[in-house]
Amino acid sequence: MELSNRLKALPPYLFAELDEMKRKKVLEGVDVIDFGVGDPDLPTPRHIVEEMQRAVEKEENHKYPSYEGKLEFREAVAEFYGRRKKVDLNPETQVIALIGSKEGIAHLPLAFVNPGDVVLVPDPGYPVYYSSAILAEGRPYKVPLKEENEFLPDLESIPDEVARKAKIFFLNYPNNPTTAVAEMEFIKECVDFCIDNDIILAHDAAYSEIAFDYRPKSFLEYEDAFECTIEFGSLSKTYNMTGWRIGYAVGNEEIIKGLLKVKTNVDSGVFQAIQDAAIVALRGDDSVIEENNRVYKERRDVLVEGLRKLGFEVEKPKATFYVWLRVNGSSIEFAKNLLDKAGVLVTPGVGFGEYGEGYVRFALTRSVERIKEALERMESALNV
Repeated sequence: MELSNRLKALPPYLFAELDEMKRKKVLEGVDVIDFGVGDPDLPTPRHIVEEMQRAVEKEENHKYPSYEGKLEFREAVAEFYGRRKKVDLNPETQVIALIGSKEGIAHLPLAFVNPGDVVLVPDPGYPVYYSSAILAEGRPYKVPLKEENEFLPDLESIPDEVARKAKIFFLNYPNNPTTAVAEMEFIKECVDFCIDNDIILAHDAAYSEIAFDYRPKSFLEYEDAFECTIEFGSLSKTYNMTGWRIGYAVGNEEIIKGLLKVKTNVDSGVFQAIQDAAIVALRGDDSVIEENNRVYKERRDVLVEGLRKLGFEVEKPKATFYVWLRVNGSSIEFAKNLLDKAGVLVTPGVGFGEYGEGYVRFALTRSVERIKEALERMESALNV
């Protein structure tokens, strides 16, 4: 049986390849220290788990959920935005539940992209932006994120004819993998660009609460953003709930409505017990977020200082739980060499796009002790 042209056009999924590289080393008996996939090692907070246990027992949660999500969940998201971002949302029309933000990002082009339409994707960037455009038979147009521009897109470099054909512009700040952050002046420029060119601005805010001495901005804090913006949020990183698969989309009512129409045809909503647990998470105090950030900040400092001692030039990220490291030569060769010689797994930057070449990404999802051990191994392997 032959795969569709859409699937043939997809590049290999980076994290699946990393899993295979790691699996082979583990089978060889290597103790791999894995800084690859951004999956928090911190447990889901106990009060959220306990609410899930109670919610599973409720018979009303054993039935089909609503497509858009329980109203109480959507209200909790709106309250969260009001508390953390000072953004007012109508929970009935401007919020929907997602089976993780990845699901919503992947489905958005199916709602608005016709064959041949352009989708603007950051490079380097989360691979799903590119693949979602391909699956909708759109044409991804890579917008470079370069170090000399603080890993922000140069909007003026996008040709007018490309902008006119574009339907969606994916952005992600705080940024994965570069850790770059967006200030309000840049947000306004992006929103105005999308309004002028009749483009949907799809902002992936998965790392919106992981920050150090910096307050990440919602793109919806700029009032005009509601004209063109949908923002994707996730409980995965904020509350250590990657395996729970729950997120949300907020913003422009018509864009939300279009995404919801896709979802009604391809899924049956989020298990209501998970929504109940998510409500408790979103309505809880912010000590969970603060404690996560304290842990990641300590790990960041240890890793960055250690890398500097090894001779690397690296900035301390203001946000996300990643460190984006410039290396000499091929990022794949660097990553393979590090895995082979030190048993340390990092993500080659080229896996996020051609402009990620020359960098590798570390995820701060290992303890301080393991970070120190990895640095010691690296010192021996790299002959520093």
